[in-house]
Formats: sequence, C-alpha cells, structure tokens
Amino acid sequence: MSKKDFYEVLGVNRDASDDDIKKAYRKLAMKFHPDRNPDSKEAEDKFKEAKEAYEILSDGQKRAAYDQYGHAGVDPQAGMGGGGFGGGGFADAFSDIFGDIFGGGQGGGRGGRSNVYRGSDLRYNMEITLEEAARGVERQIKIPAHEECDVCHGSGAKPGTEAKTCHTCNGQGQVRVSQGFFSIQQTCPTCHGSGKYIPDPCRNCHGTGRVQTTKTLAVKIPGGVDEGDRIRLSGEGEPGVNGGPHGDLYVVIHIKQHSVFEREGNDLHCEMPISITAAALGGEIEIPTLDGKARISIPAGTQSGQVFRLRGKGIKGVRSAVTGDLMCHVMLETPVNLTSRQKELLREFEQISQDEPAKHNPRAKSFMDKVKDFFGG
Repeated sequence: MSKKDFYEVLGVNRDASDDDIKKAYRKLAMKFHPDRNPDSKEAEDKFKEAKEAYEILSDGQKRAAYDQYGHAGVDPQAGMGGGGFGGGGFADAFSDIFGDIFGGGQGGGRGGRSNVYRGSDLRYNMEITLEEAARGVERQIKIPAHEECDVCHGSGAKPGTEAKTCHTCNGQGQVRVSQGFFSIQQTCPTCHGSGKYIPDPCRNCHGTGRVQTTKTLAVKIPGGVDEGDRIRLSGEGEPGVNGGPHGDLYVVIHIKQHSVFEREGNDLHCEMPISITAAALGGEIEIPTLDGKARISIPAGTQSGQVFRLRGKGIKGVRSAVTGDLMCHVMLETPVNLTSRQKELLREFEQISQDEPAKHNPRAKSFMDKVKDFFGG
C-alpha cells in the first residue's frame, strides 16, 4: 500500500512553517499516543504515521528531498540511528508533548517527577422542595471518606515493619519503557510512583494507609437556587495521591415537582379554576402563594386562560436583585353532575342569550362570521 502524503498526514499545507508542522505533530501525538489508546491498533498506526511524517518534514534537508522526489527521495530508515536524537527536531517535539501526555505540569520533567496528584472531584445529587429552593435550607449529608489507619498510622506497613525502596525503579517512582526507537518515562507499575513498596502490608488497611469511612457535612443551600445549580465544597472530594490535595465535592440541586406551582426562571405559574358564574359576574378569588394566600379581583367577563400577575410573589434568584412574579392562569370549570333544576336554568339562560348573540357571546359570533366568509356564505 502506498504511503500517504506527509503533509496530508499532519494536516498542513506544503508551504507550512516549521512551527506549524511542529504544532500539528504535537496535536496528533497527544491524540493518538499509545498510552492514551492502549487497545487501539488504529491509534497506534496513526501515531507511527504522524511520527514518520514529522521526522522528515522537521529536517530541512529531508524535507527538500521529499518536496522534490516524494517518498522516493527520502530514506525510510532516516533518523532511526543515533543521530536521530542528537540535535533537536523530532526529539525536541516529543519532549514538548511529553509533559502534556503524562501530566508533567504536576512536578514532572526530565529530571524526575514527584507523582503528586490532586484527588478526584465527587458529585452528590440533592433533592429539595420548591419552598426550600425559594427560601434556602441547610441539609446534613453523608459521603464516603478516607481517614488514616489507626493500626499502622498511615504507613501502610504492618506494625513493626516498614516500607522498602522499590527494586523496580530504585526509588525513583518511574521507569523507562521502549516505544519503537525511543524510550519514554512512565509511572513505575510496582510502586505506582511512590518509590517504595510494602513487603508486609497492614491487615487493617491492606497497605493503603487509609480506611474507608463516612463523614457528615452541613450543606447550606442559598435561597433562589434552581434546577441543576451546583454548590462546591472545596477539599471535600477524594484524597490526592502521594500527599496531593483533595478534590472538591459538587452538590447538584434537583427540585421536586410541586403540586400547585411551576417555576420558570424566577417566576411562578399556577392554574386557578373558577366557576362560569364568577367569570361572568366578576368578584374576588383567593389564590395560594409561597408565602400564604392572596386575593385578586376578577373582572366581569373574564375568559378562560386569562393571566393575572401578582408582582413580587415569585422567587428571588441567587444572582437576581429583584423577586419574580406569580402568574395566575384562570381556567373556567364547566359544572358537572347537574340537577334537573340547574339544567332547566341553564337552558333558559341559553335561550335568552340567543336573542342577542353578538352582545353576549361576541367571540362565538365573530368565529361563525369567519366560518361563513371562508365557505363563501
């Protein structure tokens, strides 16, 4: 199978600068490195392909030969000998990405690494009521935690014994592993970067120096939180490695569905059923709010679906300077289970209303007029 064009492999133009070529290679190397894709043959092939392309295009003489004669103009084994690592080029680019791939920013580099890592963050889902979300609440939660083993006092070794220097890495915490024609530095698989191993581990903590337990935390939920809001508890996540800092705990808020209100931003919505009589004649009705009850005036002739706004009866958001409103949606309720007398009165009412339909039912009259116009009546 013929090789791909080296410029195409790196995704750069033929007039790309040395810096552009280097950046393109670093991006591909980080993406397809075998340590990031341990079980992917495709990623391994792409990594080797990018490596070969960069080695040719990063060398001025080789690039010129390749530009003039293509793959035939370069030795496929070029740079595989000792000179390939001497003066920069490929070795320098790989050195640049080495820290990015293996986390060198945490105290690593060519001179050795401390292997100190921050602990993982934790997530806790908390369900609260709409009232609690509006006013704020303090909750007690229990989360898994680790504390120092009281048998070995954190050493991980059986009492009377101690950890010994790792024989695999000689206490360095890292070993060199061959990857093709170069070698890379990796965390020691025996001591996992600590530089020591425990020949006789503590039976209580199994050599970890810590035992799992639970701890209780008080979480203050501020008033105005909404669905999906997160509260960060700094340092309450998992412990770090080799003395690294703890991660954080994120409490994610979930609000229970309310039987009366629906929240939309800082506004609340509710549906209020009223009788046909109340809608026709008007009057006052009592509606619920989060703070108790309130009364609103219903004008005569109120239609179903009409919305009445009660300002300041909603929720004051965490990041809001004003309180939302309560939107009351009036819904006309059709009476059911009528008595004979009620049916008689309604028929009489309907008969009287037919004398002047445009006056008593203007929307129905308007609709029927539109229907007649539609059918050309």
